Amino acid sequence: MTLKQRRILFILACLLPGIALFVMFKVYPTVQIFHKSLYLWTGLSDEPRFIGLKNYTDMFRDDVFLLALRNTGLLMLIVPVCTLLIALVNAAILAKSRLRERALYRTVFFFPSILSFVVIAILWSFIYHPTMGFLNSGLELLGLGEWALPWLGDQRTVLWALAVTLIWQAAGYYMVMYMAGIDSISPDLYEAADIDGATRMQQFFRITVPMLWEIIRVTLIFSINGVLSISFIIVSIMTGGGPNRHSEVVMTYLYSQAFTNANFGYAMAIGVFIFIVSMALALISNKLTERGSY
Repeated sequence: MTLKQRRILFILACLLPGIALFVMFKVYPTVQIFHKSLYLWTGLSDEPRFIGLKNYTDMFRDDVFLLALRNTGLLMLIVPVCTLLIALVNAAILAKSRLRERALYRTVFFFPSILSFVVIAILWSFIYHPTMGFLNSGLELLGLGEWALPWLGDQRTVLWALAVTLIWQAAGYYMVMYMAGIDSISPDLYEAADIDGATRMQQFFRITVPMLWEIIRVTLIFSINGVLSISFIIVSIMTGGGPNRHSEVVMTYLYSQAFTNANFGYAMAIGVFIFIVSMALALISNKLTERGSY
């Protein structure tokens, strides 16, 4: 056996345990989800009944699922855009600021990203509390008591309240990523722009944004998919899908179908749908932003 063949065998021997674990805990369960989504299955029965695509057709006749899909779509539209915009503006300000407290601000903005999602949900539940909450108390103190609302109990405001929570949690994380990108941009570009008389705003749009475009593209995909996973925890703790299902999202509905209604086949069909939509959104966002890459 040659030296090259021995090296190949050694590499395969090192990779085989990892590949086996990946197949066992990732690939096989994923295939099973696609397979079981074609069955009527309670999760306890040993003999699930094959029903073909009925679970998928039932999804689009299910008013609660369609409402959850609408709510999720609104969050995926609002949260990533606002989060990345706030993160980018804050990063540009702090990266170019000469404040001595720059490191402190960076830490303060990043701090929500290291908190547990459960802690964040409980914290914001207290902020939005209709009688003891900081938000309504602050409005009363400012003489704006008529603006006080049961933010998580009002169908008109609950989704916006959840969106603010999600934005607050993630903005600092992406801000740090953008600051790292800005720090890697050559200062000569900004010095040349200063000499040419470019304003800070012009430098932001002509230098900072183009040089960070690839990072922005990646963080956009991360943020869109992050809404799906994080919103499950936030909604489950803060509202439970209420009031009247107006904060229900597809992940909480999937969970309730599986573990409350014991309708695992239908829940798996929803999971497959979420997987396909996530992949499609990632591809679409990547394609739409490809023209603007530099």
